Amino acid sequence: MRPFLRYNSRMSEIPVLTKTQAQHLVLAGLGLLTKPRKKASKQDLLTTIRRIHNLQLDTISVVARAHLHILWSRLSNYEASWLEELHAEGRLFEYFSHGVSLLPVEDYPLFRSLMMQKFVGWDNIRDWGEQNADVLEEILQHIRQNGEVRSADFENKGSRGAWWDWKVEKVALEHLYYRGDLMIARREKFQRVYDLRERVLPNWDDSQAPSHAEAVKALTLNAVKALGLANLSWASTYFYLKKTETAQALKELEEAGLIHEIKVEELKGNPFYVHADNLLLLHKSLEGKLRPTHTAILSPFDPLITDRARARDLFDFDYNIECYTPAPKRTYGYFVLPILHKGKLVGRMDAKAWRNEKRLQVIKLYLEPGVKPKAALAKDLALTIKDYAAWQGLKQVQIDWTEPQELRGLVQSKLEN
Repeated sequence: MRPFLRYNSRMSEIPVLTKTQAQHLVLAGLGLLTKPRKKASKQDLLTTIRRIHNLQLDTISVVARAHLHILWSRLSNYEASWLEELHAEGRLFEYFSHGVSLLPVEDYPLFRSLMMQKFVGWDNIRDWGEQNADVLEEILQHIRQNGEVRSADFENKGSRGAWWDWKVEKVALEHLYYRGDLMIARREKFQRVYDLRERVLPNWDDSQAPSHAEAVKALTLNAVKALGLANLSWASTYFYLKKTETAQALKELEEAGLIHEIKVEELKGNPFYVHADNLLLLHKSLEGKLRPTHTAILSPFDPLITDRARARDLFDFDYNIECYTPAPKRTYGYFVLPILHKGKLVGRMDAKAWRNEKRLQVIKLYLEPGVKPKAALAKDLALTIKDYAAWQGLKQVQIDWTEPQELRGLVQSKLEN
């Protein structure tokens, strides 16, 4: 087909991408196409989070925590304290997006609109709140009078809730957080510090929140832009939006010229859409000018793969987190990290950081079926694993087992050079 050259008007014909071109466009959108070109700054962290919109948090720390790991995959080495500073400075806020995430404060009006439309948390904790309004008011009054709190500030006395054996005060704090009365001011050793919304965002007023429909439309637009391209399923899943609402948003966004329809060969779920700001990337993709050069170890919570169906359809990568699976039933290991290499998901690595020993243990390192253990791949893997360990302050890398077997010697020899 003819390349599309007029970036600011409606397309006269619908561009058709190959599956490979679509892969490269998605990688470009999510910031994983090429290697970092310069040493990261604090502003780069903020720019990266604004680009992907949701930096997912998770408690598992077998290796680096999810939010730190996701940034490393895009920025390489950086100061982890910058993230805490950005949160404390009010340029990020924490809320439920695609899981609990750190989000750009510019997106707060959109999520506040969702909070006001309906309670975001679990139905049973919502029901609990309706039945324990007096407890909620007591917690709010305590914070008004005494300032910010952690769950740990309340003694383990009295009855407990039904969620992970939480104490009542913890359930109340979570309810108020999901409802929006409380926000997370910051984290201390990964523990949430709760405070009143008006103290965390003193200039906010609920009259500033858009309507629910406008919030859904803006979030849908953000998802399409972040992903490089998206169909209805991908766009709705990115922020856990309802498909019916997302479908309406896509229709209105296309009518407004903010997104443009495309098609992708070999992929189900057409039509796809591209954000108007990404039309230049689309053109480069059609001309084969988006060239992936990056090798990265990904967090299980990286936005490239958190939509498991999208990872299967687009990258032929069937991935699940197995830490919640009983050990005898695991296929790859406890906490397996996908490996991205020059545009393809080529393998996965089960690893553990032994911080006292300053050692990264690669328990198992797999290549995907059909991926050959070539010297160039082994070299890039070795350099990336070494950088990944060094970023975490680990000085030694130990590789226990690989599939195929000959990969171990190839990677180990590169690590020792």
